[in-house]
Amino acid sequence: MINKFKNKSILGLVTFLLISGLMLSFTLKNDKLFTIAKNLDIFASLVRELDSYYVDEIDAEELVTIGINAMLEELDPYTEYIPEENADDFRLLTTGEYGGVGALIGNRAGKNMVLMPYKGFPAQSAGLRIGDEFLKVDSVNVQEKETADISALLKGPENTTVSVQVKRGEDTLSVELVRKKIVISNVPYYGKVDNQTGYIKLSDFTTNAAADVRKALIDLKSQGITRLILDVRDNPGGILKEAVEIVNLFIPKGKEVVRTIGKLESVNSVYKTTKSPVDKDIPLVVLINERSASASEIVAGALQDYDRAILIGKKTFGKGLVQTSIPLSYNSQVKVTTAKYYIPSGRCIQAIDYSKKDISGNGSSIPDSLRNEFKTKNGRIVLDGAGIEPDTKTESKTYAPITYSLVARNHIFDFGNKFFIENKEIAGPREFKVSDQVYEEFVDWLEGKEYDYTTFVEKSIEDLEKYAEKEKYYEDIKNQIEDLKKKVTHSKEQDLITFKDEIKEALEDELISRYYYQEGVIEASLKNDPDIEQSLEILTNPSEIKNILTVSTKKK
Repeated sequence: MINKFKNKSILGLVTFLLISGLMLSFTLKNDKLFTIAKNLDIFASLVRELDSYYVDEIDAEELVTIGINAMLEELDPYTEYIPEENADDFRLLTTGEYGGVGALIGNRAGKNMVLMPYKGFPAQSAGLRIGDEFLKVDSVNVQEKETADISALLKGPENTTVSVQVKRGEDTLSVELVRKKIVISNVPYYGKVDNQTGYIKLSDFTTNAAADVRKALIDLKSQGITRLILDVRDNPGGILKEAVEIVNLFIPKGKEVVRTIGKLESVNSVYKTTKSPVDKDIPLVVLINERSASASEIVAGALQDYDRAILIGKKTFGKGLVQTSIPLSYNSQVKVTTAKYYIPSGRCIQAIDYSKKDISGNGSSIPDSLRNEFKTKNGRIVLDGAGIEPDTKTESKTYAPITYSLVARNHIFDFGNKFFIENKEIAGPREFKVSDQVYEEFVDWLEGKEYDYTTFVEKSIEDLEKYAEKEKYYEDIKNQIEDLKKKVTHSKEQDLITFKDEIKEALEDELISRYYYQEGVIEASLKNDPDIEQSLEILTNPSEIKNILTVSTKKK
């Protein structure tokens, strides 16, 4: 009897707690919905009253958009509002397709101009060149317009015409272009570095990225390559599915590539390879750097976790957040962070915690002491919380101040325009070299042009002088400082000799771009790329490959 009463009491207590919990959950949910509704009503009322009473006329739509964007900035940099008028730009980012003329445009020295016509598209076919300055698009004078405004004028439905007026040197030209569907390839270049080593440059993860890589890989294999370099440096990422399929080119069917975990069950997914690989054995290097992000990090990280590739370069950006596009009213949408992704070892490579911000509103980096250890298939230690770290690190290439100055002041660019007008052709991207004669022409052309700069040593002496004055030591050491100044004061003429090789390299890239476009620039860059050199050293040494992929080289 006592036990029966006891059981009933326990059952009654459990029932009471369940009902109470449900009521509390219902109340909390209702409270949250009420809070949202209340604040939305306040916001709408505020905009209405501002529109009625504010002393000057206001643009209510602009104010609301500013408010939305300010609200989203409190979350993370990847959650963003996309109004209807920006839908085409957003579609371009995800699909790589748009209706237009096929040219990269930008502003140089206050002039809007063509920076790169894409090969085979209307701008290039109609004869537009790098350096052509935009004067008019149709009847609109665009000399004072923003680059984005000019880009919008050039875009439009396929098979419609747009007239542009450009200035080339002293000449003014009018060109009529027929807009076409522009599909930007995710693989702007692939080829052979040497007789046995293939190279694929993957610049984006828009629609068909995996198909583009697959096609390049199959073609290279038909040419007899026995090893491969996949370059995702400077690749900002894109469509997750494309990253999974690219990994699938190199690992077997049924393997997990990435999983997404978020607040809602509907966003939790496991992405596995679904096809037979193109080549699961070819020795593989993936090149990464600090601007490799998101889908690039999934590809690099998954291949590292399976010990399928050697990563060479620099630590990646560290974006482990997944965004989902959600439609809103009036054809607008929001791209919102819904989950984090985790690669096969179990690590998340997100480097910034946006839930913990400093007084300036910046997210906090994850300290090394809180980073966790995970293991690759072969037992190598890898860490979470700060991007993907390469198996072999390389140093960034540095340039002398004179080279930076010549590039920043557009002297390299302008000489490229001059050279192209005067020379109909040059040797191929790998064969072309700036001769001493051409370099001397460049030096003579620089005569009278402004490109002054401060060297690192000169800046250090300036800092020394300031600190000496601040700390009252200047009078004691001013003679020595003046002597140092005299000894290290740079001579532009001498620097043009001292740093001739690297200035020639910058000139070569600029000149090659005029004749061979984006593909030629990439191909030419392979000649002087330290990451490529490091890749070849490792790929041609099987024992080194085995050592890197089987020995733990990372420590917490």
